[in-house]
Amino acid sequence: MKGKSDPLDARRIREYGERFRDKLVFSEYDEESIVELKQLYTLRSQLVKARKTLLTSDKGRSHLPMQSVSVHNHLQPVFSGLDTEIAAVEEEMEALIKANEDLNENYELVTSIKGIGPVIATDLLIKTGNFKNIDTARKASSYAGVCPFPNASGKMVGRSKTSPFADKKLKSLLYMGAKSAVKHNKEYKLYYQKKQLEGKPHYLIMNNISNKMLRTVYSVVKNKTPYSQDHICLDPRERNINSSTKKVA
Repeated sequence: MKGKSDPLDARRIREYGERFRDKLVFSEYDEESIVELKQLYTLRSQLVKARKTLLTSDKGRSHLPMQSVSVHNHLQPVFSGLDTEIAAVEEEMEALIKANEDLNENYELVTSIKGIGPVIATDLLIKTGNFKNIDTARKASSYAGVCPFPNASGKMVGRSKTSPFADKKLKSLLYMGAKSAVKHNKEYKLYYQKKQLEGKPHYLIMNNISNKMLRTVYSVVKNKTPYSQDHICLDPRERNINSSTKKVA
């Protein structure tokens, strides 16, 4: 009858559950601080995108032979308001991270690496669940689509060939971080120059530098030790060749 449970169905459901209980996987949800941080980070991204869209349109209008003074006057308070809100959201994110001991510790460790600033560090904290849900550099590289291509020619690792399953936002941030690292970090600068001399194309080198950065990130988080440029992060293939060299990942 409608509204009454069937004892036979209930028994079958129980038997099915008992038979396959060894295959059950418990879902682990992000802690409240991560959820709040994620929503603030998403809001910041939306505000930044809105500002960029308006700025692009405004620059386009600046090339017109006749420009509207009224439009310009309306846009100025909008830009000012967006800048104020973006700054306020960033301050709230920073306060949220500092209020959580685990988040703050990993944030400080990650930002000790040259090339990784607040935006990349925050994105990593959110995407990896504070390095608990994605708990290894290999998993993170796969997630971000920056797995190394040691024997590739470079033809298949351009931006258009990013895996459809990769987090393109994180990959883009890591690329920007890699550019900064090559400019300001001696280790990555030397690595880039070495690969250039070997004839490797730019995007392949930057992809591998992004991967190296992730391995360094997970190393400092695991060891609870800030990044030091005296430590050398080697390619796994070089372990047997340079076994006496100190490395962190």
